[in-house]
Amino acid sequence: MTQQAAALQTYNNELVKCIEDLCSKREELNSQIKQEEEEKERLQHDIRILSEKLSRVNESLAQRLTARATFDRTIAETEAAYTRCLILYSVCFYSQ
Repeated sequence: MTQQAAALQTYNNELVKCIEDLCSKREELNSQIKQEEEEKERLQHDIRILSEKLSRVNESLAQRLTARATFDRTIAETEAAYTRCLILYSVCFYSQ
């Protein structure tokens, strides 16, 4: 019986050690999970901030593109009018 009791005690000790190892690994895993959750929150915060910045830049870019198109149109119209003035001037000048 003592051999059986000794064997049972050995199994009991091994089981306790395995449970302690599992608890230790669980705590380590829990710590890693907490770190990753914190990193996830930081990344989501950064994404929100960057998305807002991107939205503002897109709005600004759209306004600037519209303004540039207006400048291009005004320049083209002014150049065309200037060319017509030069033609009229040359016609008037040479017809005298």
